[in-house]
Amino acid sequence: MTSADTRLAETAPRYTSYPTAPHFHPGVDEATVSRWIDAIPDGDAVSLYLHIPFCDRLCWFCACHTKQTHRYEPVARFLSSLHAEIETVAASIGTRTRIAAIHFGGGSPTMLEPADFRELVARLRVAFNGADTAELSVEIDPNDMNDRKLDVLAGAGLTRASLGVQDFDPKVQQAINREQSFELTRSVVEGLRRRGVRSLNLDLLYGLPHQTVRSVEATVAQALTLRPDRIALFGYAHVPWFKKHQTMIDNSWLPDGPARLEQSLAAAKLIVEAGYVPIGIDHFALPSDSLTKAAAAGRLHRNFQGYTDDPCETLIGLGPSSVSRYREGYAQNVTSTLDYQRQVDTGHLAIARGVELSEDDKVRSWVIERLMCDFGFSAHEALSRFGHSSAPVLSEAAMLAQTERDALYASGDRYVVPAEARPYVRTIAARFDAYIQRGTARHSLAV
Repeated sequence: MTSADTRLAETAPRYTSYPTAPHFHPGVDEATVSRWIDAIPDGDAVSLYLHIPFCDRLCWFCACHTKQTHRYEPVARFLSSLHAEIETVAASIGTRTRIAAIHFGGGSPTMLEPADFRELVARLRVAFNGADTAELSVEIDPNDMNDRKLDVLAGAGLTRASLGVQDFDPKVQQAINREQSFELTRSVVEGLRRRGVRSLNLDLLYGLPHQTVRSVEATVAQALTLRPDRIALFGYAHVPWFKKHQTMIDNSWLPDGPARLEQSLAAAKLIVEAGYVPIGIDHFALPSDSLTKAAAAGRLHRNFQGYTDDPCETLIGLGPSSVSRYREGYAQNVTSTLDYQRQVDTGHLAIARGVELSEDDKVRSWVIERLMCDFGFSAHEALSRFGHSSAPVLSEAAMLAQTERDALYASGDRYVVPAEARPYVRTIAARFDAYIQRGTARHSLAV
């Protein structure tokens, strides 16, 4: 078996954080996070992420923290608690920071009633300094949309919409409980553009049940006719031990590792041929897009939403299960919506767990992010940023470059992942993960 064949069979984290979420622990609590908030420098730019933990249907491929509801009352009750959390966090940071970006995810943020979404945005803009001019992005389920919702999103100043597509093949859609026609998706795209929304992203998946190279290529070809500004091409993460509803997907319906790789490469080829620039392992953007410019300038970052050009060092998560990133570490809210409501309704933060970064963590986090974003990193920059703390990691890189040149090689002061190994960069990044060997977490396929 070749090293490439071996990597196809490996599992690895997605490295949207380091340390990764399975290594968060209850030692990070409300008191810890309160100190971290107090330590945010005056005038700092901060991003907000709001997690809406409801859907009106449950897609079987989904690994997000969400629940299905056919009644709106639980959603309205949750929004009351979310307003309370906004007030608590805003009181902690006051006006000494500036909000640069606001992102709504879920779940399905677009299942909110138009009046409730409008009020939520208004509360953010009253509570946080700079929120009225912040970039505003929303994850959209086209099945939720109508003209009233499109009007409210545009009226709120939506700057980027991310539409879930996954796959347009009816057989695949039925297998993942996600029926959504191309015509519906096109109508939402056109509706957003008519209302002046200037940036659109489409999310596509490979590795889904019943997908073939030909069916993936057909979906990509349809998606390209919409000329989105960005395309995210994710590999389906089959984790039924973590998300029980994924047991509705029969393992025998899923493509194996080599088939997944073939699908991803075929899709990427079509997207690049259409004029898009590959970004990291799974994003593509038009040459004029800010993500492309950030990647070219070495300013690309990676967080729980994927690749981003957001430069803010602080990301504050609001809502159940949301993750915050501070200079000192990561913190995650409680996952249970009821527990979240009990805590925030009494004026508390809803922190359940997290991790405080050691100096070694900070070095490894930076190296792993650069590998995931740039497929390489500079030893000189590591030394400049972290001093002697970088020495153990640089020694590991030197050893890897000597023993596995097909995974990492030295070029001047840089360590670089060869082009042919880039589809497996998650497994290469895992070589620098000090937690993965002593942990018990299970992960999805790395490709």
